Amino acid sequence: MTELISIALARLSAYHYLIIAVNILLLLLARPLVEKLGSKSGSRQFDFQVNVLRGLNLAILAAVFYFAVYAPNADGSGPGLKLLSILVVLYLAYLASSIGSYLMRRRYGKVNTTSDGIQTSDTYHSRMLTLLVSTFIAIVALITVIRIAGFSSLLEAGGVIGFVGVFLALTQAAWAPDIISGLILLNSDMVSEGDLIEIGIPEPFLARVFKTKIFHTVLIDIVNNHRVMISNSKLRDYPIHSLSKFASARGLRERLVFKIGYDTESAQVKEMFTQAFTSLCIDSNTCLDETHPLEVRVIEAGDHAVEWAVFYYIKEVQQLVATRQLMIEAILDTSRAHGISLATPQTHVVSRAAKEAPPAVI
Repeated sequence: MTELISIALARLSAYHYLIIAVNILLLLLARPLVEKLGSKSGSRQFDFQVNVLRGLNLAILAAVFYFAVYAPNADGSGPGLKLLSILVVLYLAYLASSIGSYLMRRRYGKVNTTSDGIQTSDTYHSRMLTLLVSTFIAIVALITVIRIAGFSSLLEAGGVIGFVGVFLALTQAAWAPDIISGLILLNSDMVSEGDLIEIGIPEPFLARVFKTKIFHTVLIDIVNNHRVMISNSKLRDYPIHSLSKFASARGLRERLVFKIGYDTESAQVKEMFTQAFTSLCIDSNTCLDETHPLEVRVIEAGDHAVEWAVFYYIKEVQQLVATRQLMIEAILDTSRAHGISLATPQTHVVSRAAKEAPPAVI
């Protein structure tokens, strides 16, 4: 065993030792390197990228040992060296693409402060430049792999490139709309990471934008606290309300609608809503903006009840659902104290006595 190891070490040159040392170093630094380039520790994407880098390192090491130790007299243009060269090219292309994406995001990205901490998200410019850099690297890597594989003539190289082009053309319906839609969403600045949006699909759906990726967007349902993935092309088909982009400096204006019977005076209704709002403003845990007074308006006078709308402003958009629930609860408690029913009155119910009464004789 010792003799076999000594023979193997004797067959390795300084060039082989350099490749082995660099790959072992990259193999050990794969996890911090991927984490530095943007992926989060513990996620599936993070583990996948780490495994890809480590797998390519191990494949390169295996090719080096096979070519240098077990087949030292093989032809320099044999399949062993070609395989090693192709693996090195793929590894460098993947690493260069990741580094290019990281640099574009750092230079042209947008820094957001969310509940998950400070993050640098993609913008239209960073995503576009990342696609251009990745496309250029992919083309260079493809041409290099073709040359290494031995397709030296123009006809052979053109056949390989043509095959790749036909494959991309046949599958463009699956990936091109999402990439273009993702760029349009980033350019519109309506679906930025960390923003609170409302989507009508078909009922209003409140979510926080977690990540806008190349093919899909990851949302966080703030009511049920889980993640939702929607393709970029599908997301553009829905009406999107950006609650984080205020129309005025006052902030986000919320509206609650209640149906109250005609037997209740308007002054009583306004007093009830104002008292509920005042009681909540005293509580420091709420995000109500007490600097702007409560607005109470009649929006419709229907057959059964009067629809009253309550308008108020909140300080923190991320606390929208909690503030809305507290407001409804306070109005419910105050309505009971004032003897006002929030249930829609039934004005067209025929009484039992009227049903049993005999018809009038003319």
